Amino acid sequence: MPGPPRLGAVDDTVKDAGRRADEAAGWVQSNWENWLGAGLRIVLIVVIALVLRAVVRRTITRLVARMNRPGEEGDGAGGGLGSLLINAERRRQRSEAIGSVLRSVASFLILGTAALTVLSVFSINLGPLLASAGVAGVAIGFGARNLVTDVLTGMFILLEDQYGVGDRVDAGEAVGTVLEIGLRVTKLRGDDGEIWYVRNGEIKRVGNLSQGWATAAVDVQVRSDEDLDAVRRVITDAGRAMAGVAPWDEKLWGPVEVLGLDAVTMESMTVRVSVRTMPGEAPPAARELRWRVKRSLDAAGIRIVDDAGLSLEKGVPRQG
Repeated sequence: MPGPPRLGAVDDTVKDAGRRADEAAGWVQSNWENWLGAGLRIVLIVVIALVLRAVVRRTITRLVARMNRPGEEGDGAGGGLGSLLINAERRRQRSEAIGSVLRSVASFLILGTAALTVLSVFSINLGPLLASAGVAGVAIGFGARNLVTDVLTGMFILLEDQYGVGDRVDAGEAVGTVLEIGLRVTKLRGDDGEIWYVRNGEIKRVGNLSQGWATAAVDVQVRSDEDLDAVRRVITDAGRAMAGVAPWDEKLWGPVEVLGLDAVTMESMTVRVSVRTMPGEAPPAARELRWRVKRSLDAAGIRIVDDAGLSLEKGVPRQG
C-alpha cells in the first residue's frame, strides 16, 4: 500500500502551479496591448470600409439620378412628346443598369481590400495567398475567356448605349425586339414570337432600328403630262393634313417634304416624298401617307400610273 504523499512533493506541486500562473499572467500582461491594438485596427478597418462603401454607393446613385435628368436640348432629336418619353425611358434603363454594375464592382473592391487588410493585421503572409489567387485567376480566365469576353462586351454595350430594352435591332445572329440586356447575353423576341438568346461576345456588329429617328419614303408615279406644281401642292397639303391629326401629330417628327423628281420617262414621272418619323413608325407612316396622297390626287384629278404605264383609275393604257 502506497503511503501518504510527502510534504515536500506537495510543496513542489504548489510552487510549480504558482510559477505557471505567474508566467501566464505575465504573458497576458505583455500581450494584451497588442491584442487591444489589433482589435482596434480591425474595428477601424471595418468601419472605414463600410463608410467608404456607403459613400461610394451614394455617389453612384446620385450620378445615376443625374443621368436620368432630361437635357435642355437635343433630347427630342427633332420630335415631340413621343421622342421625349422614349429618350427618358432609354436613359432610365441605361443609367440603372450602369449604376447596378458600378455599385457591385465598388462593393467588391472595397470589401475585398478590407478583408485582405484584416488578414494582414493577424500577421498572415498574404504573398502565397495572392500568388495562388493570381494563378487561379489566370486559369479561370483562360478557361472562361468566352465568358469574360461576353461580360466585357455587355458592359460596353451598356456604357455606350448601343441599344436598350424595347429597341428593334439587327444583331447579326438574330433580328428582333430587345427584351433584356444582361452582362452575358441579350434576349431578343423575333418577328414570329420566338425568343433569341444572343451572347454579347458574338455580336460583331449591331444595327439599331429604333434609335434616333426613322425616314418614311414614298414614290408617287404620275403621268408625264401632269402639272408638277399642282402635284407638289396636293402632296404637301395631304402631308400637312396627316401631321395635324392623332396619332400622326406625335409620330411624325417633321413636315412631309417633296424631294423632287426621282425618275422621268416618256410615260410617267416619279416624285419622291419623305418624312421623318418616330423610330419604328416608318412603315405605317409610309402606308398612311400613300393612302392620303392617293385620295388627294384623285380629288384633284391627277392620275397615278404604275410601272407598266397603266392608269390606275381606268386600268387602260394611256394615250400619248
